[in-house]
Amino acid sequence: MRNVLTLLFALLLVACQPNNPNSLKIEGLKEPVEIIRDEWGLNHIYAENQHDLFFAQGYAAAKDRLFQFEIWRRQATGTVAEILGERELKRDIGTRLFKFRGDMTEEMNHYHDDGVEIITAYTNGVNAYIEEALKNPESLPIEFKALNIKPQKWTPEVVISRHQGLLGNIGQELTTGRAVAVVGAQKVKELSWFHPKQPNLDLDESITAEMLSKDILELYNAYRKSVRFLPEDVIPEYRKSEGLAQLLKQPKVKEDSFALGSNNWVVSGAKMADGNTYMANDPHRTIAVPSLRYMAHLVAPGWNVIGGGEPEIPGISIGHNGYGAWGLTVFRTDGEDLYVYDINPENPNQYRYNGEWHDMETITESIPVKGQETQTVTLHYTHHGPVAFIDEALNKAYAVRCAWLEPGGSPYLASLRMDQAKTWEEFREACNYSHIPGENMIWADKKGNIGWQAVGIAPLRRNFSGMIPVPGDGRYEWDGYLPIVEKPNDLNPTSGFIGTANQNVTPAEYTKWDAIGFSWSDPYRGDRVNEILDTGNSMTMEDMKALQVDYLSIPARNLVPHLQKISFEGKAAEALALLDGWNFKLTPDSKAAAIYNEWEKELRSLASEQIIPKEAKPYISSLQLKKVEDWLLNPNIEFGNSAMLNRNSIMASAFKSAVANLTKKLGEDMNNWQYGQANYKHIYMEHALSSAVDVSTSEMLDLGPLPRGGNAYTPGSTGGNLNQSSGASFRMIINTGDWDAAIGTNGPGQSGNPESPFYSNLFEPWAKDQYFPVYYSKSKIEEHKAEKVVLEPKK
Repeated sequence: MRNVLTLLFALLLVACQPNNPNSLKIEGLKEPVEIIRDEWGLNHIYAENQHDLFFAQGYAAAKDRLFQFEIWRRQATGTVAEILGERELKRDIGTRLFKFRGDMTEEMNHYHDDGVEIITAYTNGVNAYIEEALKNPESLPIEFKALNIKPQKWTPEVVISRHQGLLGNIGQELTTGRAVAVVGAQKVKELSWFHPKQPNLDLDESITAEMLSKDILELYNAYRKSVRFLPEDVIPEYRKSEGLAQLLKQPKVKEDSFALGSNNWVVSGAKMADGNTYMANDPHRTIAVPSLRYMAHLVAPGWNVIGGGEPEIPGISIGHNGYGAWGLTVFRTDGEDLYVYDINPENPNQYRYNGEWHDMETITESIPVKGQETQTVTLHYTHHGPVAFIDEALNKAYAVRCAWLEPGGSPYLASLRMDQAKTWEEFREACNYSHIPGENMIWADKKGNIGWQAVGIAPLRRNFSGMIPVPGDGRYEWDGYLPIVEKPNDLNPTSGFIGTANQNVTPAEYTKWDAIGFSWSDPYRGDRVNEILDTGNSMTMEDMKALQVDYLSIPARNLVPHLQKISFEGKAAEALALLDGWNFKLTPDSKAAAIYNEWEKELRSLASEQIIPKEAKPYISSLQLKKVEDWLLNPNIEFGNSAMLNRNSIMASAFKSAVANLTKKLGEDMNNWQYGQANYKHIYMEHALSSAVDVSTSEMLDLGPLPRGGNAYTPGSTGGNLNQSSGASFRMIINTGDWDAAIGTNGPGQSGNPESPFYSNLFEPWAKDQYFPVYYSKSKIEEHKAEKVVLEPKK
């Protein structure tokens, strides 16, 4: 209610002054820039030239997300320990170890021919707002006050940081290698869902379990983790009291990485009622406050693009430009490898390569640490890349080769080229520059074309799989990179649609398998999308919306009928009766959904417990649901003699546990077992500072709880946690025949400032699977403006 009243007040204030937009003098602009903010919080930026357009984008984004920008800057520059102390020192070391150190002009111009101008203008715009904010420190968002810090200036190096990207599989590579070392390659293959072919998992005879046992990726993992705050980071005025009771919230635990992902599809006009092509995209990432995504509309000569991306990056990653619309999902691409070297016992700075000792390159860095003297560290590099760990006891060194440290490895920035594409051919050429992440890029245009191009820098491995660590002695090398346009692609298929959801979509006839990975998400989201689009004709925008938030569970549809053939007694029998006639949809009001979801979780847990060897459990903690489902539906695969009885025993045992769990969580009365509720499936958005500050501050920062539906395997993906931690905070659906008909979501809001009316105005509509219009024409935008500001050059 507070947010609704605040928003209404802001709109009323603006409505009373329609002809008197705010005017600000800004140093660094060449000509005036008009920014119209619509009632949903999206900034529509109108500039007279390219420089001013991106300057204004940086200015407006920094104004909305200043604290998010400051934490990003510190993560990118390795200066988190400066405000949080020694516990963040390893993060800062990792950041500096994995820093891009190539030529910045080449780097920026990779993303766009005018990359230097665009990225520099963007950071100058960010800095212009920071200068403005520092003149009035009392206006800084509450996070700065609680931590007693101030924002600092950006450089282009901050924009091109790789720290938050979807980079590769190095963690999986190490754990797979460890598992192979203890149970063998064949057993690991049996437990994993590799396809379309089986990778070679045989460890080189020179690599032992002992060599892989230490915390080899500690610096890498520290560099990549989210920043969290503790009470001691906060000044006493805002600090959480000792023993303060926590607000009601379900804990969030680490999710199965293969259950995470995104959906997108394009549909030809032949399947749509209005004859237009459509593009729909809902990328699934961490659900957070403020949102990971940020929306904008950029208009200047040569530019008229609207959509979303990450706030710290210029341009638009997902959206349309009046010619075509595009979106993305992860196409799993392996751009990382772990190399193990012998080091010289007489000179630990040397590693053996091609039979000779080579000196590691070294870089010395000074890292400020709160409460301590500045720390001096030495970073080591081989010709493969950063040395993540040196084991002096075993005389081994471990380097991570990173394709993303090549020029052009900053996530999503190559979207700048896509933003100006007018045809499929131009879009596909722009895709050729999109190195990170590996993505399924889709395109739909007003001429009726739909297309798909897999992107991402893809190393060619001729004699090894990239799925386990290998010696760095010269026998296992990349044979360059596959040109991106030679990755899988399609144009105007006879099916009339293209859909991707992180499942393996590589055509069987594709030949360049050396650049294709082996690990993919479970197929259920993709299968459901294809099922609806394949059977649909004369579809409408409403059909597209319904599919994006579709909660039908294919695993439930496959597994529940087998469960219903098993007899139960007591409360389990009552619970089973609630599944009779169920439509297999995990809707918030469904009791059957809660019962199924708990059973699915117990099935995976029980199967993992029984099937994964004890020695491998530290490395393979759970099984992909697809693997478990295959065993349950075809019990002879795994359960041997008396396979059906053994399968039914597991199903029954898991179901009884699920009913017992729900009774404990939701009570004896099954009338209270609705799926979506604060005690079960819900969303509680907890700000990173929340657990460190007092109750009144955390109540200002946090949002929820609100009920949710779905799970990790439904198109309306809400992740595997009961307190949703991943999914689609951002969505777009675009009708290429009517650009003003585009719709979107971006929960919880465009602003990261809890005192802004746009901090949480989109939270409840998002949680209820509602959309807002994403207007493109200026007349429509003017009709729905909340505020207008003109940025003028300061002479």
